[in-house]
Amino acid sequence: MEIPVVWSVVLLVAAVWNLMVWPSFWRRVTKDPRARDDAGRPTRFFTVHAVLVGVSMVLALLVGVVGVLTLVG
Repeated sequence: MEIPVVWSVVLLVAAVWNLMVWPSFWRRVTKDPRARDDAGRPTRFFTVHAVLVGVSMVLALLVGVVGVLTLVG
C-alpha cells in the first residue's frame, strides 16, 4: 500500500493519541459510582463504556499497524 508519508504519520499520531487517552478514560469510568450497582455488579453504564474503550483500543492498534506498514512498505 502506498500513501504519502504525511498520511502515515497522521495514522501513527491518531493511534498514539487513542492509546494514551482511552486508558485514562477507562480508569475514570471504573471509579464512577454509576459503574456498579448496590450489589457491586457492573451496570449498563459500565458495559457500554467497556465496549467503547475496547473497540477504540483495537481500532487504535489497527490504525497504528497500518501507519507503520505504510511507512516501511
